[in-house]
Amino acid sequence: MLKFFTKLDYLLRETLLGLRRGGWMNWAAVSTITVLLFLFGISLQSTWQLESLLNQFGSQLEVSAYLESGIPADTLRPTVEAMPEVMQVTTVSKEEAWEALVDDLGLADIEGATEQLNGNPLVDELKVKARSSEDVPALADQLTTLQGVDEVSYIDEAVQRLAQLNQGLRWVSIGVITLLSLTAMAVITTTIRLIVLARRREIEVMQLVGATAAWIYLPFILQGACFGIVGAGISWGCLLGIHRFIEELVAQQPDFVQFLVNGLQLTVQQSLLLPVSLFSLGSIVGLMGSLLAVRKFALR
Repeated sequence: MLKFFTKLDYLLRETLLGLRRGGWMNWAAVSTITVLLFLFGISLQSTWQLESLLNQFGSQLEVSAYLESGIPADTLRPTVEAMPEVMQVTTVSKEEAWEALVDDLGLADIEGATEQLNGNPLVDELKVKARSSEDVPALADQLTTLQGVDEVSYIDEAVQRLAQLNQGLRWVSIGVITLLSLTAMAVITTTIRLIVLARRREIEVMQLVGATAAWIYLPFILQGACFGIVGAGISWGCLLGIHRFIEELVAQQPDFVQFLVNGLQLTVQQSLLLPVSLFSLGSIVGLMGSLLAVRKFALR
C-alpha cells in the first residue's frame, strides 16, 4: 500500500510540474477544449429541448377520424383506445358537431336549419391524441384502415418542420464537434510535445536508470486528461449559468406558450447526463491528444 501511494504521489507531482511548465500553452489547450465542450453541451441541450417540444406538440396534435354515416363513435372508441400510439380519445357525436357548427355560423334556429337540409348532414367524429409526434403518421394510417372510418385528417406540417430542424441540427452539431475535436487534439498534442521537449534531459536520465516508457510518459498523458477535465468544468459552469438566465427570462414572460416553457426544462436524467457527457468527451479528447504527443517519443 505504501508503494502504491508513493507511485501515486510521484505521478501527481510530475503532472503538476508539467502543467506549471506549460505556461500559456496550457491556456490555449484549455480554452480550445472549453469552446469544444461548450458547443457540444449547447447542441446536446438543444437537441433534447427540440425533441421535448416536438413530443409535446405531437401529443397536443389531434387526428380527426370521421366515421361513415350511421356509425356511432362509441362503437369504435374502445378499439382506438387500445392502440399503443394513442394517449387520449374524445368522441364528438354528429348532434354535438351540428350544434357547434350552427353556433359558429350564428344561426339561432337550429331546428329550422336542420329541416332545410333534410336532417343533420354531419357524421360522428373521433378526436385522437398521439403519445408523440413521431406516432402521428402511423396512427393516422391505422385509423384509415379501421372499418367504419370514412376519412382521417390531421395537420402535420409543423411537426415535420420541427423534425427536419432537429435532424439538421444534429448533423451540423456532429460536423462542428468533429472539427473542434480535431483542433483541440492538435493543440493538446502541440502543448504536450513542447513540455516533453523542455524536459528531454530529465527523460534521458530516467531512461538511463532503467525507467520504462510507460512510467516516464504517463504524467504527460495525465496532463492531457487534466486539460479535458478543466475545460469540461468551465463549459459546464457556463451552460448552467446560461440555462438559469433563460429560465429567469422565460419566467418574466406571462404570455409565453406553456409547452415552450416546459420544453426548456431538462429532466433529472438529462441534468445528470450532461456533465457526464462533458467530462467524458473532455477526458477522451485530452487523452487522445496527449497519447498522440508522447507516441512519437515513446517509440524512439
